[in-house]
Amino acid sequence: MSSSEQCIPAAPVNFIRNIVSEDLESGKHKSIVTRFPPEPNGYLHIGHAKSICLNFGVARDFGGRCHLRFDDTNPVKEDVEYTESIKESVRWLGFDWGDNLFYASDYFEQLYQWAEYLIQQGKAYVDDLTAEEIRAYRGTLTEPGKESPYRSRTPEENLNLFRRMRGGEFADGSKVLRAKIDMASPNINLRDPVMYRILHASHPHAGDKWCIYPMYDYAHGQSDAIEGITHSVCTLEFEAHKPLYEWFLDNLPVPARPRQYEFARLNLTYTVMSKRKLLQLVQEGDVEGWDDPRMPTLVGLRRRGYTPESIRTFCERIGVGRSDSWIDMGILEECVREDLNSRAPRVMAVLRPLKLVIDNYPQGSMEELEIAYHPQKPELGSRMVPFSGELWIEADDFQEVPEKGFKRLSPGAEVRLRGGYIVNCTSVDKDEAGNVKAVHCSYDPETRSGMPGAERKVKGVIHWVSAPHAISAPVRLYDRLLSVVSPGGDDWKKDLNPDSIQLLECAKLEPSLATAPPEATFQFERQGYFCVDSRDSAPGRPVFNRTVTLRDTWTKK
Repeated sequence: MSSSEQCIPAAPVNFIRNIVSEDLESGKHKSIVTRFPPEPNGYLHIGHAKSICLNFGVARDFGGRCHLRFDDTNPVKEDVEYTESIKESVRWLGFDWGDNLFYASDYFEQLYQWAEYLIQQGKAYVDDLTAEEIRAYRGTLTEPGKESPYRSRTPEENLNLFRRMRGGEFADGSKVLRAKIDMASPNINLRDPVMYRILHASHPHAGDKWCIYPMYDYAHGQSDAIEGITHSVCTLEFEAHKPLYEWFLDNLPVPARPRQYEFARLNLTYTVMSKRKLLQLVQEGDVEGWDDPRMPTLVGLRRRGYTPESIRTFCERIGVGRSDSWIDMGILEECVREDLNSRAPRVMAVLRPLKLVIDNYPQGSMEELEIAYHPQKPELGSRMVPFSGELWIEADDFQEVPEKGFKRLSPGAEVRLRGGYIVNCTSVDKDEAGNVKAVHCSYDPETRSGMPGAERKVKGVIHWVSAPHAISAPVRLYDRLLSVVSPGGDDWKKDLNPDSIQLLECAKLEPSLATAPPEATFQFERQGYFCVDSRDSAPGRPVFNRTVTLRDTWTKK
C-alpha cells in the first residue's frame, strides 16, 4: 500500500444491488442471472469470497439464479484438484448452484464455430508472428501498434489455416488466431487481441479433443451470452477489457446480450491476495500448503477456525464499491470474534503450564465441578471438570515480585480459580538457577463457586486444569502472515511475519477436549478462540489452532 492510500473503514454499500433493483423495476430484466466464474488454477481466497457472496447473494435476494462456471481455457495450469476444492469452498460458504454448474470447455465447439464466423466476416485472421513479436508490434500506451504482415490474409486462407490448427498440423506457438480490430486503438486490448493459441495438452474436463484453446477474453463474454447472464460482475482490472467484451458481442450472433459491471477487488492488510504470490509461498515451503492456517485461502481460513458465517458477515460489512481501498485485517478478525463469542463453548486450557500445589487439599482426593460452557448461553449446557490438589496454571499468572497493577497470583495474594476455590500463595519451589518450578497455595474450602463464602472479593480470577486429569496437546498460535500492512517489490517475502506461528508442544487441557471433533471451535478462557485442526488431529489426540486472540493486539503496533 502506498503512502497516499489509506485503510478506510468498511462501509456497507452495494451499488450492484442498486443496479439490479433498478433493472427489475424498469422491466429491463424479468429475472436476473449472475455467475461466479473461477479459473480452476488455484485455491479460492478471501477476495473470491467477496465475489461469491455478491453474485450468489444478489441472485438469492432478488429471486434469480447464480451459475458456477469454471472458465477452464488454459489446460496447462488447471487441475481437477482445484475444481473440486472450489466446489467445496462455495458450498462451505453456504451457497448452492443447484443444476447450474457449467464449464467454458463445454462451449468449445460453439466458440470455435463463432471464430470461423469472424474469419468469414473478415474480422479475424491467423498470425504467424511469435509471442515476442506480437508484443513488440502491439505498441505502447502512448504509441500505436503496427499491423502484422499476415493481417491481409484472405478469409479463405485464414479459414484453411485455422481448420488445420484445429487438426493438429502446427506446433505450439507457431500460429494464433487474432481478432482484426484496430492496431491504433488507444485501448491496447483492442489492438488485434489473440483469440486462440495452439496447445497440444490434455484438458482436465474436455480430455484430448482439442489442441487449440480460446483465450479468456474471447471465451468469457460468449459463455455469459450462452448462459443468458444478465449481470456479469467482475473486478476493476477488467474495466479496460470491457470494450473488447462488447466488441465480440456486437460482432457475433450470440443468443443474449449480457452487461459487464466492475467493482473494486478486496485488498486486505497484513496478507497477500495474489495467486502468484500465494503459489510462491507454497512452492518455496514458506507455508505448509494451500490450507496453511496463515494463508488467506478459504481452505486455510477454514482450517484456522473461521466460520462461513463470519466470512459472509465480513463481505457484507465491507460493502461493494468502485473505489480501490484497503480493508484492515482487524475487521475480518472482529467478525469471527463476534460470531464465535456467541457460539463457542468456553473451556480451560493452560498453554504455558506452571504447577500449582494446594497443600491443604485432602491428599489423593478429587472432586468434579460443574462449570457452564457459556455464561450468557445456558442452552450450551455445562460439563464436569475434575479438580484436585495439583493443578496447572499459566506461568504468567504468577509473579514472585508482582509488578504494579498485577492482579493475579503472587506470594501472600489471593485469587479465585475459575469455577472453583479461592487460593492463597504460601511459597514457591525453585530450581538451581532460581526459576520457579511450582507454586504452593492453601485453599479455603468454604469458597467454592456458588457457596456463600464465594462472594469474598479477591484480586483476580485465573483458569486452571487438574494435573492428574489434564490431556497434553499441541497448540499452534497463528498470527498475521505479514508484519507490515502490505508487501512491496520483488523482495516482498522479507515482510513475512517471523511470529506468524508459534508451536506449543505440550499445552495442558481439560479432559473434555480429548474427544473434540475436527473443526470444533472453543474459547480457551482468557486466551482466544481455537479450533481442532482438521488435518493433523486424530481420535483422542487433538491438535488446536488459534483462530484469533480475544482482543485486537495489532492496534498498538
